[in-house]
Amino acid sequence: MTKKNIHSNAHKHVSKIHNISLKELAIISDYDQHLFHEGRHFRSYEIMGAHPGISEGVEGVRFSVWAPKAREVRVVGEFNAWQGADHIMTRLTDSGIWELFIPNIGLGEIYKYEIVAANGNIKLKADPYAFWAELRPGSASKVVGLGDYEWHDGLWQEEGHASGKLDQPMLIYEVHLGSWRLKEGGELLTYRDLAKQLVDYIADMKYTHVELMPVAEHPFDGSWGYQAIGFYAPTSRYGEPNDFKYFVDCCHAKGIGVILDWVPGHFCKDDHGLSWFDGGPLYESGFPELAENYGWGTLNFDFCRPEVWSFLISNALYWFGIFHIDAIRVDAVANMLYRDYGKEPGQWMANKYGGKEDLEAVEFIKKLNEVIHAYYPRALVFAEESTTWALLTMPVYLGGLGFDYKWNMGWMNDTLRYMGTDPVYRKWDHQLLTFSLLYAFSENFILPLSHDEVVHGKKSLLDKMPGDYWQKFANLRAFYGYFMAHPGKKLLFMGGEFGQFIEWNEADSLDWHLLNYDMHSKLHHYVKALNTYYRGDAALWSADTNWKGFEWIDCHDYEQSIISFMRKTLDGEVTVVLSNFTPVVRHNYRLGVPQAGKYVEIFNSDLQEYGGSDIKNVDIIAEKITWHSQPCSLVVMVPPLATIYLKYKQGIDIDSEDINIDNQDIAIEVGEVCAP
Repeated sequence: MTKKNIHSNAHKHVSKIHNISLKELAIISDYDQHLFHEGRHFRSYEIMGAHPGISEGVEGVRFSVWAPKAREVRVVGEFNAWQGADHIMTRLTDSGIWELFIPNIGLGEIYKYEIVAANGNIKLKADPYAFWAELRPGSASKVVGLGDYEWHDGLWQEEGHASGKLDQPMLIYEVHLGSWRLKEGGELLTYRDLAKQLVDYIADMKYTHVELMPVAEHPFDGSWGYQAIGFYAPTSRYGEPNDFKYFVDCCHAKGIGVILDWVPGHFCKDDHGLSWFDGGPLYESGFPELAENYGWGTLNFDFCRPEVWSFLISNALYWFGIFHIDAIRVDAVANMLYRDYGKEPGQWMANKYGGKEDLEAVEFIKKLNEVIHAYYPRALVFAEESTTWALLTMPVYLGGLGFDYKWNMGWMNDTLRYMGTDPVYRKWDHQLLTFSLLYAFSENFILPLSHDEVVHGKKSLLDKMPGDYWQKFANLRAFYGYFMAHPGKKLLFMGGEFGQFIEWNEADSLDWHLLNYDMHSKLHHYVKALNTYYRGDAALWSADTNWKGFEWIDCHDYEQSIISFMRKTLDGEVTVVLSNFTPVVRHNYRLGVPQAGKYVEIFNSDLQEYGGSDIKNVDIIAEKITWHSQPCSLVVMVPPLATIYLKYKQGIDIDSEDINIDNQDIAIEVGEVCAP
């Protein structure tokens, strides 16, 4: 609805304008206030912000905001020509919460809070709990209802979350919604456009989850959403809040889980945002050594304030409850855990014991994970954490921080460094491939090949690979094959599946035209086939978090830059994995295996259909010849720059000639939702 339409109907009943039922709005209770100030109001969005409803028989909107140091707070907007004299909020006791019901205004109204500080200075602030916001460069908040979307994902809510369990496959496609694809003319796709195009694409490529870079409202496109200003508002860049709900609904209809990047550590300094909200430090600490985030030009949240706990924990539950997301990935956890993160000596303040750990943030994280799992037992919480902090994915009651998964940044850095080395010299860096198995089961890991690795001069994944044109693709295919077989769930940033050649740029679409070129098209086909194979082979994922699911065959063949290992199910099914990271064919390569008999080459990254040299193995017979500490062994021809998977023939249930896994594991009756 346009602004003109909104204001021409401003004095009509809200329910008639938007066809929703409205509830009676009660004054915020003393108990609600108490919980909020104790840091234990985990649905604080139900009492704070702008809520359309009925008061004493009159329809309108109730506004509530926390501003304890303010002398006065007024609500201003187009409905009062931005003059707040007639709409001064009432302070509820001395709690710092201000409240006002304004009659005869409705959904879509644009508003801000006019904060009069103790010193008399006046600033216009967006609502910290705004559920919708103006499209940039506008910065006002907008009134929207939370409960006026009809969901169609009931069966998914009951059963679909099984795809996030430790013993299930997880293939995550990481996406920046604004640059995955653009319309002709360069316009952004809407949430509803993406609900068709992106969701269908993810389903076709056999991913189990989509991870969205932050969609919370943010003023600057170049921050990619990681410097938020509207923590409760899905960005207006792509449409309205209900449009985002529709996107999530369509993901669930296709059997795809939705992971949302979430940034509770810091916020941007823009004047209309949280910084110095009521005329002084409020959401940030009053100590610059704690508040300032010099590396990102932002402000850190003050975890000493219980109201900040209520704000942030409620925010996490809001995305799960109101938008039905399945998981959050908590960004920059190390920035929260360590007071000296990204700071020079003299820029940070030690904790009360003289250490660098942020004790209050640690307790916040524990409570966050406890609350999320209490309210949403099937929800997942991922930690993007780059240090060696122990027990991140151990439950809080066992001394951990309570996350479900941790991004394995060490694996990512080591393997990308290895793959960027010329094969002639790789043997000297062989430990970069093997070191990760020393700690692979210390946490529940995600193996991320994320957006951070294809920007700022790091090159795209394909361009990181050494060698000529053919070798770049062969290296990447071999790497993906190894990546898929290594313990841990998988994440690939958009564009990596077809070999984006230039670095990612948030202002441009991915280079989809590359699919018109043979090698890019074949890489795309390879990734889809690899994803499909992975989902069908339980040995690659059913025991991802313990040694029972992994066994080295040979981790010492550094001279030939070959590694070999087995992935296993708990009931004994084995997949043999062999990766050759040189462009040399290895003839008559003897490989130890646990059982004599016939083996089948079930997957090969070097096939011609994937762009390879088509060196294959047939009629593989393992004999009772001890090798690599195994009772039996077989001889294979090892393709150049390739990864191959072998399986013992007896009991094999995966047809390498006809891999066909149905992405829609859960049949969901969706009615009209997501219809073409």
